[in-house]
Amino acid sequence: MNKGVKIAMWIVFGAALIALFGFITMYLWNWLMPKIFGLPELTLTETFGLLLLAKILFGFGGKGGNGGQHKWQWKHRMLNKFETMSPEDRERFKARMKEKWCRWDEKTSNPDHNTSNG
Repeated sequence: MNKGVKIAMWIVFGAALIALFGFITMYLWNWLMPKIFGLPELTLTETFGLLLLAKILFGFGGKGGNGGQHKWQWKHRMLNKFETMSPEDRERFKARMKEKWCRWDEKTSNPDHNTSNG
């Protein structure tokens, strides 16, 4: 089987999974929500819109259920890395970070830089 056919099959499979997920969500919504909360029934396109909105607002849960520890792991890795650097490496690192992320300081501290329109 050539690569193009495999890609087409994966696209069709993915679309079928998305459609199935939409149908299941629509069925569950229309079965439960109008009876429990008095909400209107949804069409399939409204269901896809609701799922997209939920994805935008809440995401799919990140990298797993480790109790939010992954949010702080990068900080601990950076602190460990920073502590093992030589003083010269630390200064180079600080200068590079300042150059990359603190460019706004140059604009605000430059007296020739005029942001007014008059």
